Amino acid sequence: MTDTNVSFVRHEQIPPSPPPPSQSGAIKWARENLFSNWINSVLTVLALYFIIRLVMGATPWFINGVWDADSIRECRDILTAAGKETGACFAVLVDRWDHLLFGFKYPQDAYWRPTLAFILLIAAAMPALFYMYVPRKFLLGTAAYPFLAYWLIWGGSLWVPIVVAAAIIATGLVFRLVESLNVSTRTLLAGAVGILAAIGLAYLLFLGAQELRFIAGSIGSEGLRIIPFLLFWAASIFTYVFFIPMGIFVGYAIYDDAERGGLVTVVTALLAIYVMLVYLLGPVSSGLNAVIPLELQAVPSRDMGGYMLSLILGTVCVSLSIPLGILLALGRQSNMPLIKGVCVVFIEFIRGVPLITLLFVANVMLAYFMPPQSNFDLILRVIIMITMFSSAYIAEVIRGGLAALPKGQYEAADSLGLNYTQATRLIILPQALKISIPGIVNVAVGLFKDTTLVSVISMFDIVGMIRGPIQQSTDWISIYWEVYLFAALVFFIVCYGISQYSQWLERQLATDHR
Repeated sequence: MTDTNVSFVRHEQIPPSPPPPSQSGAIKWARENLFSNWINSVLTVLALYFIIRLVMGATPWFINGVWDADSIRECRDILTAAGKETGACFAVLVDRWDHLLFGFKYPQDAYWRPTLAFILLIAAAMPALFYMYVPRKFLLGTAAYPFLAYWLIWGGSLWVPIVVAAAIIATGLVFRLVESLNVSTRTLLAGAVGILAAIGLAYLLFLGAQELRFIAGSIGSEGLRIIPFLLFWAASIFTYVFFIPMGIFVGYAIYDDAERGGLVTVVTALLAIYVMLVYLLGPVSSGLNAVIPLELQAVPSRDMGGYMLSLILGTVCVSLSIPLGILLALGRQSNMPLIKGVCVVFIEFIRGVPLITLLFVANVMLAYFMPPQSNFDLILRVIIMITMFSSAYIAEVIRGGLAALPKGQYEAADSLGLNYTQATRLIILPQALKISIPGIVNVAVGLFKDTTLVSVISMFDIVGMIRGPIQQSTDWISIYWEVYLFAALVFFIVCYGISQYSQWLERQLATDHR
């Protein structure tokens, strides 16, 4: 007989078998996330029931929507003629799209200007938001964008934003120059700047005391007005007593900080930009415009409105509140009692006051503190109040990031021989800001949505346009869902985009320290 026992050796690996259907794909995800236990199963079934009911109820309303009509009555007539019981009147969006986006007073022939400013905003934000993929030279366009956008939206002479940009650049050069001085030279400069700051602060406090006394006299002391009368008089007396000691104290604090250099550097830069903006901006821009006129039709701030106004307030206030919040957070951790006290009082006061109250102050009461016949732009007043409000919250977020840093980071900066400004800019703030990204984004999203509160002070943002000129017109009276859903959609797009970008940035920076 022949031996037929032949051994077999496989030369390749057997391919793995696919997992059971219940352990892979959508079935596995549903079992783990929706039906992991009986409580989750009941909640999933109830949620699906309500979602299906909502979709079934809303779908006919969307599908039967009317897009071509001149009034809400015509919309209803079209729906009745078609035999439809329900349907949205989206014709209001077609008829009033310009009012919803730009307001009802902005010149129609100038719509291209805010539209171009918005397109340039996206292009200018790319180098800052995606700095790791965009060459750094494009940041010059980002820096120039605010001045170009101001000229496009408000109009007027182009030389005004150009001169302001030149003043800011010169202020940065002054900051770097003072920072690079040796201790002896910086001490002499601190003495001169301290004297100027002491005189200026004392003078401002003296004017403030006079203003407080004037307000107390205007209020009167009869009836229920006795309490605010006494408060303003007490504040006036306090300011009269301490305006000279406070000036001396601030001047000495600047001189005493000459060796570290942080305070004298900042104050010198602030004095430089104040002189340039107050005394040089008007004459220089007027002279240049007389030689080379570059002008667009000027648009008053009262003519701004719609979603454009919300974007202006949100973009500007977020951009300004972050650096101001950083300064407040650093000031709250300062070793100088005056700086720390001012920052603490500012933060706690602003956080304890509703934003709507600050907006009323900006709209009504701020005029009492201005010189007679002064014209303080309303949008600028609102920007100041919203920026103050959000900067107080951002300051606390950043202070949490600073507190999370180990003490060794500060000691390492000292061991390298870095002064306070250099250590803060190069070592401390980059790490603290990375930790604070979620909190900063949370404040930014809330701030952008809170811009709709300006509608209560008669500013026609997108919500103000809906509540005012649109709903109160005879053509579109009692229309709600269509316009408010449109407002919710445009706000959701921006806020969701900010949220997704922050999560992407956290992953790029590895904020979990892995």
